[in-house]
Amino acid sequence: MAKRKNPSAKGLTARDNRGLAFKKYFRDYWQLYILVLPAVVFIAIFAYYPMYGAQIAFRDYNPKAGIWGSEWVGLYHFKRFVTSSNFWPLLKNTIGISLYSLIAGFPAPVLLAFMLNELRSSKIRKTIQMITYAPHFISSVAVCGLIILFLEREAGLFNVIRGIFGAEGIDFLSDPKYFKTIYVISGIWQGTGWGTIIYLAALSGVDTQIVEASIIDGANRFQKIWYIDLPSILPTIVILLILNCGSILNVGGDKILLLQNALNMDSSDVISTYVYRLGIQNAQFSFTTAIGLFNSIVNFILLTLVNKIANSLTGSSLW
Repeated sequence: MAKRKNPSAKGLTARDNRGLAFKKYFRDYWQLYILVLPAVVFIAIFAYYPMYGAQIAFRDYNPKAGIWGSEWVGLYHFKRFVTSSNFWPLLKNTIGISLYSLIAGFPAPVLLAFMLNELRSSKIRKTIQMITYAPHFISSVAVCGLIILFLEREAGLFNVIRGIFGAEGIDFLSDPKYFKTIYVISGIWQGTGWGTIIYLAALSGVDTQIVEASIIDGANRFQKIWYIDLPSILPTIVILLILNCGSILNVGGDKILLLQNALNMDSSDVISTYVYRLGIQNAQFSFTTAIGLFNSIVNFILLTLVNKIANSLTGSSLW
């Protein structure tokens, strides 16, 4: 009598084979798992474990009662933020500074990378790289201190130059209309050189045979950049653009706080500075946690939408 086959035997065998393959792989490369273990522990402790505290946004948090002992209020803090008189001005300033920084600052590293890639002299290229990379390593406190010194109304460098040509001094940091431009230009100066590293690495992977063939065919430098270099690094540009769009509400509050004063609050007050004032100075922990969670949700939605659009237009995306 023929032995009946168990219909699930094949599935169990495949599962067992996968288990054996994993054990063999782990035995052969266990050193790599040990190397990656500190990073996994770090992310688990400082990225995932703090998510436990996100429920504060749905409670009327009382430090004495603790998280579980605090009263559950649901979406009260979210409604309070969305319906407050500060919501639209804060959102307008935050999105305005982010979009300004994205539009003006995102192309700068790409253009600098193309220019550096076209330089024949390695000494000149390395010198320019060193000069443009250096601002990245200057702390925000030092950068803001320099900005304040340069933009002083009486003795600031820019107003001294204006005075030479007979123009009156301007108190740049006290006028709200100049704040966004000051913030964005200083950010471009500080981050452009460092941002070129990724694009230069991508350009180094361009097929040299294609480049040589284009030169033989009579292509000039602009044509080589437009038809060979740019398409080659386009996936990298798209990925970084998606990541930038996904953090559009996360304007760095440290630099803004250092440049902020009572006179430029109309254009400098953003969500992060508002959270600092209410959360750290006024101890409104539940309210500010709700604002932070609102930021994260909006950023995730934007990231998903931009990723989908980029995938449909260019074929490159995060997932």
